[in-house]
Amino acid sequence: MMLDMLQQNMDEYLPLRDVVFNTLRQAILTGELKPGERLMEIHLADRLGVSRTPIREAIRKLELEGLVVMIPRKGAQVAKITEKNLKDVLEVRRALDMLAVKLACQRMNEEDKKELKKACDEFAGVIKKSNTKDITEADVHFHDIILKSTNNDRLIQLVNNLAEQMYRYRLEYIKDSAYHNRLVQEHEAIYNAIINKEEEKAAQAVVVHIDNQEKTIIEHLHLNG
Repeated sequence: MMLDMLQQNMDEYLPLRDVVFNTLRQAILTGELKPGERLMEIHLADRLGVSRTPIREAIRKLELEGLVVMIPRKGAQVAKITEKNLKDVLEVRRALDMLAVKLACQRMNEEDKKELKKACDEFAGVIKKSNTKDITEADVHFHDIILKSTNNDRLIQLVNNLAEQMYRYRLEYIKDSAYHNRLVQEHEAIYNAIINKEEEKAAQAVVVHIDNQEKTIIEHLHLNG
């Protein structure tokens, strides 16, 4: 578990507060610390083997990132995935991904195409193993190849700024194995459109991909609400 691996995560070049912050952030993103879970400073300090000061500093930074919220008379807790926040993030990501695939159609070289094909096949293979974390990372890798091929540093920066929130949403979506085959088909549609340099088709495939993700997560939020 992420929280039990602090000593192994120690980096001699990073201050302790940054190591604690990175450890807690990863625990939130991977779902080890669940939405709505209270973050007790004393408990976390004991578990990580540190004082309360770096815990407090890490929680403050996580609050600024929107991963933690402060509740009056209750303290810090992991931010819940709300429908409003989900729609806000995916609205921006949808527009950025549409631009990314259009640029990929224009700029992707042969090496990138081979890498994207490999990522597409690997994703289909990972799906069969039903390991949520591995599937999520394979999904991220597929989209990262497309993003990198745009050669647009500003676009890459903007998408990466949404990466933390997107990772949480991907986990929620990928938990439901009923949609795994559909994910494979959506990736293949995006890949084929890019390879054939069909910009509008690629953009539409991305819209379908994100719209399905949004719909499924909202359904889950209503079921668990």
